[in-house]
Amino acid sequence: MVSLLALPEAPLSTVTGLYDIFSTFDIVVPGDTRFDIDLVAPTRQQVCNASGLPLSAHRNIDDVDGTDLVIVPSLWLMNDQWHVGRYGRLVDWIRRMYEQGAMVCSSCSGSCLIAETGLLDGQVATCHWAYEDTYRQNFPAVDLRLAEVLVVSGNDQRLIMSGSASCWHDLALYLIARLVGPAAANTVAKFFLLQWHADGQAPYITFREKTDHGDAVVLEAQQWMRDNLDCQNPVEQMVQRSGLPERSFKRRFRKATGCSPINYIQRLRIEAAKQQLETAYVAVDEISCSIGYEDPAFFRRLFKRTTGLTPSAYRRKFRLPMVSSKRAGS
Repeated sequence: MVSLLALPEAPLSTVTGLYDIFSTFDIVVPGDTRFDIDLVAPTRQQVCNASGLPLSAHRNIDDVDGTDLVIVPSLWLMNDQWHVGRYGRLVDWIRRMYEQGAMVCSSCSGSCLIAETGLLDGQVATCHWAYEDTYRQNFPAVDLRLAEVLVVSGNDQRLIMSGSASCWHDLALYLIARLVGPAAANTVAKFFLLQWHADGQAPYITFREKTDHGDAVVLEAQQWMRDNLDCQNPVEQMVQRSGLPERSFKRRFRKATGCSPINYIQRLRIEAAKQQLETAYVAVDEISCSIGYEDPAFFRRLFKRTTGLTPSAYRRKFRLPMVSSKRAGS
């Protein structure tokens, strides 16, 4: 039995995508195996989801005394914040299902709901990279690995999380491979054109500047960084501009932004390089020089360490494909 949660914050695509895969499994992969899947709601049987469309659940949690697999879908978080306590009864139910032997899984930010059960304390987990701050604030005992697309945790490997929203592909394929076999997972992947995100989440993570800290000196330094990416000695220049002792400036900068000045400028430069790789056919060496790195080899190493890909591989992955306009027979 698969219990797929239907929640008001869940976008329709993740819920229906997972439902389609498991409900049609025995059609795509003929044989003795089938998945009995129910949409389960916390209280009511009809939920208006985050996409604004009503979704009728089969059962509510009070009707489910046991299940083999619990799946928490992606959840839209208002203002990127997770509010602990919103689903108290559901948290208790998930914990009870796990204690009875069920696997507990999540897609994207659904990991926050699993973390609220306490099952992830001291365990490795993943989530959508955009929700890092609220996740770490609310669940400091969880070892969050944002670069990972799929994480399997717990001493008995019954806690499974996938990263961003479309990583429900990875979650579904992993579960099928684990419960039925790799051949079945490959058959499903080919039929639905699902894909493993083998490069992880790192290539997708966008550096999000923190500017609401209220430190005017640091804010001015951040603005100067954005306007002077090609400066050869950016940290030295910022220290001089701030009028503060070097150690004081670096301490204030880290406290305000969460990054050291050198790490901050590196992240800004990598974001600028990513934009050029995505939108322009400029040589990698030229991009390197344009953002302040006269040594292209160093730039390539830094880029790969940050994104998990070489600049050329990143360009191939994120450059929009040209759509063929050729007619048949031409």
